[in-house]
Amino acid sequence: MMPPPQMFAPFAVRRLWGPKANSVAGWRRTGIQALRIAYAVARDNTTGRLGLHAASLVYTSTLSLVPILALGFSVLKGFGIHYRFEPLLLQALSPLGGQASRVTDQIMEFVDKMDVGVLGVVGVAALFYTAISVVQKIETACNDIWHVGQARPMTRKFTDYLSVLLIGPVLLFSALGIVGSLIASPTVQQLSAIPPLGLLIDTLGRLVPFLLLLCAFTFIYKFLPNTRVPLSSAFVGGVVGTVLWTIAGIAFAEFAKGTSSYEAIYSALASLILFFLWLNVSWLVVLIGVDVSYYHAHPESLLGGADDPLINNLGRERVALAAVGAIAAAQYKRQPAMTPDAIADRIKASPQAVSQILETLRSGGLLTTSADDPPRWLSTRPFDALPVKEVVDVVRNYPKPAHVSSPPGGAAVDDIEARIEHALADALDSTTVRDLALDQTDKDADAQIRRRSIAARATPASIGAAAENP
Repeated sequence: MMPPPQMFAPFAVRRLWGPKANSVAGWRRTGIQALRIAYAVARDNTTGRLGLHAASLVYTSTLSLVPILALGFSVLKGFGIHYRFEPLLLQALSPLGGQASRVTDQIMEFVDKMDVGVLGVVGVAALFYTAISVVQKIETACNDIWHVGQARPMTRKFTDYLSVLLIGPVLLFSALGIVGSLIASPTVQQLSAIPPLGLLIDTLGRLVPFLLLLCAFTFIYKFLPNTRVPLSSAFVGGVVGTVLWTIAGIAFAEFAKGTSSYEAIYSALASLILFFLWLNVSWLVVLIGVDVSYYHAHPESLLGGADDPLINNLGRERVALAAVGAIAAAQYKRQPAMTPDAIADRIKASPQAVSQILETLRSGGLLTTSADDPPRWLSTRPFDALPVKEVVDVVRNYPKPAHVSSPPGGAAVDDIEARIEHALADALDSTTVRDLALDQTDKDADAQIRRRSIAARATPASIGAAAENP
């Protein structure tokens, strides 16, 4: 029997991607797009990709929890705001119910006992490495969801991750301190005595934690993937992550209230088990937000699967020819070499499809990358010496199978294959990528000429001349 997601998938695809859904406009189109994103995220979750990353992050963050908290606590202590650390940790673990204070006390006891000053050079280096490994693991998960094949260089990892671990807590707790000081100020207290303003101030005070959580999620979704993430997409993912985090916290708190049987069975380990469960739920919520931000930025990937975004072999060939043509056109226009995102934007294809094809063309020896960050794609030979037929052959023949066996079929199949290859060679005789690039360049030039002529006809001088000579 098929599982429910697979059972309802054809119905959902017909309803969400049918002609009727594509013809709507306005707020209905926004609603359809939201349902499409929800369907795609549910599909990714049922395949186990998000759950696998969440479980990996639970393991890594458990090992690195005390070093990260000790590092953040020492930084906050230097700024004199460490006293706000424990209440925020208690609030983050509040879904554990009655176990929250016990887990918080145990974590703070470990943190208090860790003296960075007596660790030595090796100990401090190990402390920083353990803390950085968590951020690196989060980036790996984000890059996988965004289909980014290349992580940050080591130098950028060191600077970017340390700024997150050292500056992030200071900004967060400083914001909390400023908000707390404003609420406790005499002026705000006097204004709170006025009924309408008092209700408004109380509402704003309750919204502050959610706004800070929204800012934190948006920052993570914008900063951690090693690609260009639109701010609007990061914000949408942040909104979804904040809402899901709040709902998950309420639901988990209700679940924790009925876990008295766990204490009877597991005794002192009950709080640890609840902590692991909440940690897994938390990371799953974070990754769902990453998934939402990706699909918001790339709606063309909503219908395709996460691992195979290309529909068929014809689609692979079209993406390959369009990508190589875009790279060559940029060179002939004397423009900078193109990044994968720029190529995807230019040819209107999904980034993961473009990335797969570019890697295939690199495996075939047709393309290479520069040492820039992010890398830019270049040809390994002059475009006028690169036949289009060779591009098609590479897409068809790569990646090569690990175990080469005799091809299926017989003499009849071999004869048909030979005739297909002969016909393709005749059709593409002497056609190179240069021809493909110049065709794109000519179209762009024609479009610019048309725009300039339209603009020239619309100038005041031309309008006046037309009025004088009707």
